[in-house]
Amino acid sequence: MENRAFEMQEDGLAQLPTNKNQHYKNNGSSYHESGQEKQRPCTLMKIFLVCFLACLITTAIGVLVLSLVYLIHFNPSGSQQTVPEMEKVPPQSGCCSGSNTTKDVDSRFGFMSQLSKSKVFQFEGGAIQWARYRNNPKDYSNDNEMEFGASINHHQSKMTVGTLRIVSKGLRAPHWHFNANEHGYLLQGKAWIGVVDDGANTVTTYTVEAGQVIFFPKNTLHWVKSIGDEDCLFVLFFTTHDELKTLDVDDAFYLTPEDIAARSLKPQGGVGFIRSFVKPKEDQAVNLPKNLAELIQKADYNQSSDSLVWQYFYDLKGSKEFKFPGGIIQWARYRKNGAGLNNNEKVYSESINSHSDTLTLGTLRITSNGLRQPHFHFNAHEMGYVISGCGQIGIVGEKPVPDFTVGIGDVFFFPIGTQHYIKSTCDEDLLMILAFSTGNQLETLDMDDYFHGTADHILAQLFLKKQGEFAKIPKFEEDQAINLP
Repeated sequence: MENRAFEMQEDGLAQLPTNKNQHYKNNGSSYHESGQEKQRPCTLMKIFLVCFLACLITTAIGVLVLSLVYLIHFNPSGSQQTVPEMEKVPPQSGCCSGSNTTKDVDSRFGFMSQLSKSKVFQFEGGAIQWARYRNNPKDYSNDNEMEFGASINHHQSKMTVGTLRIVSKGLRAPHWHFNANEHGYLLQGKAWIGVVDDGANTVTTYTVEAGQVIFFPKNTLHWVKSIGDEDCLFVLFFTTHDELKTLDVDDAFYLTPEDIAARSLKPQGGVGFIRSFVKPKEDQAVNLPKNLAELIQKADYNQSSDSLVWQYFYDLKGSKEFKFPGGIIQWARYRKNGAGLNNNEKVYSESINSHSDTLTLGTLRITSNGLRQPHFHFNAHEMGYVISGCGQIGIVGEKPVPDFTVGIGDVFFFPIGTQHYIKSTCDEDLLMILAFSTGNQLETLDMDDYFHGTADHILAQLFLKKQGEFAKIPKFEEDQAINLP
């Protein structure tokens, strides 16, 4: 018997017989021969057309795919481009403008930030400016800031820098930092500091003046109040190259459920007292209420004992001066066995050494035309802020960077192991506050020291000069770390 199912699959349901008398005879036992012969040419033609159409579609898809591959990997001029244009843009670049186009950013901005020209975050009681890394590229004000942020993050510098201005009687609200220790240098003004330790067993308060240093360990609650007639201006260093995470006391309070706050504080009036607090519309990070005189009847600026204060304070301007032919260095740092430190300074030295990821601070003064000769640090990244004067900086590191100039309010950054120099180029002294990413003793090697420390026959072989020529490089009794011509 013939299989009708085969005929249905080949010709389709439309070709099924509608009149049995046209196709069968002898009780439907056989096909009508003429009907069978008419269907076969039609069937073969349809198969051919379907196959031909499939070939056309396949060819069109293939041509489209090849065209896309060509456009991605080659530009119209025929020059090869191995990476798509969007992938050439660094992860943090081109975001401030809202476009994906590649922008040429001056390489110096990987090592300097014009902090004084950066975005000002204004508050009732002062202002903050930042040179730091941002998680969201759109939070940068421009591509130069973004280049610096990406650089300190890439090098894992463990440093972020900012300036904090607090107007007279203004208050940097009590707060703490989740992911960083804080070191500060007061440029001008007078401030009263408070530090609350574990369990509030000890509250340390002290006064700081221009030229002195403050230190707050990670997750330690602290406040800063301006108590002089002029604004306070701090340069602050934080030991993180990621985005700084901070929580202010007022924010913590308003984010706590009213009944929980009432049970914790147990005030007179219970929850009703808690509900009497009204959160201001403006951020109170740097606070100065207009009705301050009505709110405060008496303000005491107590000073704790020296044994407590010196854990969080260092009189940098009053410390020993290390003098060189071309300038002066003063240090707020750790010294093994307290070498060269007085009793109070030893407390600070041991304090920063006992906490992880703390900083060494120092001031560097270079007289006009003086040079902090080429050198590098074994165990620390370096970041600096220009207080006065102007200078020229040169870097020899993992990639070429043209020499660049810095002035008041600029920040510079030298990754660990990167050789660098700083030259004073103004008539006045170049004065900087420096931070180094170590709470241990800083380790440094100057160019003249590594030349003197290398055998002359090794130098002769390296520089293709006669061995006796290296006797022309003198060794001075006085350290030439900062020298004059």
